[in-house]
Amino acid sequence: MEHTDWLLAAGERGNPATRLDRRHPDGTAWSRGNQARALVHGATYFKELLAGIRAMRAGDLLLFTDWRGDPDERLDGPGTEIGAVLAAAAERGVIVKGLLWRSHLDSLQFSQRENRHLGKEIQAAGGECLLDMRVRPGGSHHQKLVVLRHPGRPELDVAYVGGIDLCHNRNDDAAHRGDRQSLAMAAVYGSHPPWHDVQLALRGPVVGDVEAGFRERWDDPSPLTRSPLTRLRELLHHEDIEADRLPPQLPDPAPCGTHTVQLLRTYPNRLLRGYPFAPDGERSIARGYLKALRRARALVYLEDQYLWSARVVEHFARALGEHPELRLIAVIPSVPEEDGRLALPMHLIGRITALERLRRAAGGRVAVYGLENPEGTPVYVHAKVCVIDDVWASVGSDNVNLRSWTHDSELGCAVLDESPDPRQPSDPAGLADGARSFARQLRLDLSLEHLEAPGESAAALCDPVAAFDAFAATAASLDGWYAGGCRGPRPPGRLRAYVPPALSYPARTLARPLHHLLVDPDGRPLGLRIRNEY
Repeated sequence: MEHTDWLLAAGERGNPATRLDRRHPDGTAWSRGNQARALVHGATYFKELLAGIRAMRAGDLLLFTDWRGDPDERLDGPGTEIGAVLAAAAERGVIVKGLLWRSHLDSLQFSQRENRHLGKEIQAAGGECLLDMRVRPGGSHHQKLVVLRHPGRPELDVAYVGGIDLCHNRNDDAAHRGDRQSLAMAAVYGSHPPWHDVQLALRGPVVGDVEAGFRERWDDPSPLTRSPLTRLRELLHHEDIEADRLPPQLPDPAPCGTHTVQLLRTYPNRLLRGYPFAPDGERSIARGYLKALRRARALVYLEDQYLWSARVVEHFARALGEHPELRLIAVIPSVPEEDGRLALPMHLIGRITALERLRRAAGGRVAVYGLENPEGTPVYVHAKVCVIDDVWASVGSDNVNLRSWTHDSELGCAVLDESPDPRQPSDPAGLADGARSFARQLRLDLSLEHLEAPGESAAALCDPVAAFDAFAATAASLDGWYAGGCRGPRPPGRLRAYVPPALSYPARTLARPLHHLLVDPDGRPLGLRIRNEY
């Protein structure tokens, strides 16, 4: 197996302005010799992040970007509020630098409570956190990363990349009883919405790649916002509007594992003046998916917050149509939700249309599920994970929708393991490139949780057909238990067959033309759409 069979070559990224690939001495668009670990659930990630930050000392470097940051979100109990933890690091002499999307502060809006938001708390302690609105109209900075660098102690260097924000709702664990610090969501999710999410912990040379990506945004000389009103507000509130110079970047950490990691990104083509590091935008997330999907033969395993865009799903449908043995398992929120309310009908049409296209392509080879906790409350799936043929694995901030592939800033990691899975000799799947340890173990770990199956079941689930059938049988058993009035013990498993929300005929009739005329499948007005070829 050649890396270029699955990963983008430097020229395929479509963004010659970035130094992300040029920084590699061998000219490759990825880094070798890394260790990637999947941190499933916010509680797992937050606990590890807390320990890493508390171990930092004067002169160390902490970088982060986020879509939303709540300063009072506890990482691991009282006294571990993220704002206080970052402020304490800055007070110890750690160099703390952050980029937050301007539209999401402590109270969801720019108001008299702004002095409580995460950026203000960090700045008061000597760090620096900028509110970044350098996006397309209607877009956002959706990247979620943390980098911890330690001069003189490179063995401690680590980067975190994935779907988990430093904010409310995220601190949940495998029991899925929700974060005690909760934001309002659709009523069906309860007062403490159960939350499923994944973050990667990365060690090795790839840490330097993640840092280089942060520096590209930090060093962008463009104003943080183009809005005259917002710039006036910045002056009135004495906000930091210019980035201080970062210390020179340290050499990359030494190789420490068997994982090749490629950073994939989305940046939009901004009007008038683009990003210096991506003047025509970057679509490497979309391109990375398209290249990997062309090699899919046995199983595409998806966990995604949206899975709604007929244009994006078309590429999955094409792969399914061309390869009659290929199957797709998707785990998504059973109840679509937007900003604390049920999704609007014209947005739901986007998901309905996407799923109809997949089923036309493959019929019974497509299976879509929602999750629930042991109490029967739906689990909100916020994870952004894709595993193809147990070879290529992607974890990031990007969803399977047009918005993530074209419009918002996103960051994901494609991981190829140099180590074949040790169960390979008895693997009946006949995968062309042979299963790889990281991708297969990620799929198995997620599957075992959703199936509530013992660890010894993992060997059987290596077979893609057996895994597909196990998901179907588990969901059918739980659905049947509900249909029978919940008599007898609840069967094991947390999977429910996904049923699209019922729309009345008038609502569906009205929503479909509105959906096509006014919004794209992700709910963005068509007037704000961009050059979104990829």
